[in-house]
This record gives sequence, structure tokens and C-alpha cells, in this order.
Amino acid sequence: MIGVDIVSIARIEKFIERFEERALDRFLTQDEKKSFKKSSSIAGIWAAKEAISKALGCGICADCGFLDIEIYKDSRGAPKVRLKKEVIERFSIKRCEISISHEKEYAIAYSFVECS
Repeated sequence: MIGVDIVSIARIEKFIERFEERALDRFLTQDEKKSFKKSSSIAGIWAAKEAISKALGCGICADCGFLDIEIYKDSRGAPKVRLKKEVIERFSIKRCEISISHEKEYAIAYSFVECS
């Protein structure tokens, strides 16, 4: 299954300005907060998590929330996905891949999720 999401970087900046640390706590894990500082990167994380949840066919919800998905970079800087065990089991996930890009005003992410 595939998923895609695009988000305005300015929208994420306004969300963070308005709610400060509470905004980040809502959708970033502790490790993500340490690793991603630029608003364009944070918007990319938002888009990636939305894209993954869309590929699962549920969107962000009780079955798969923002904090159930963690984005990190491998040794070459490529984005990778770590899912909570409960999500992997619930959706019988075998593989999950993402691609994230941002340019000027927008961040976009594509996801591929293989389930058994």
C-alpha cells in the first residue's frame, strides 16, 4: 500500500509558535525532537507520519497515532521508519519505507507499507 501527504511548512511553524513545546510533544518522539530542529524537517516528519497512516488505510487515529511512528536517519542520512510493536502486529506490517522532500513552502512524503 502507498500513502502520500503534503503540508505547508508555514502551517507547522504557526502550530509550533502557538502551542510551543506542547505542539512538538503531540507528534514528535523524544528522539525526533533531539534530531530534527528546522521547521522544514519537522514538517517533513509530520507529512511522513500522515503518509504512513494513510497507507495503512486509517489515517492518524487510535489504531495508529503520531507517536506510534518514529522517523530517524540512517548512517547516510536517509529517512527510516520505526513503528511500535502494537502497530506492526495490528496491521501485520512486514516492511515500511518512506521518502521525504521539502522545497520552499511545502514538505511532502511518500510511504510504502507492505502487510502480510
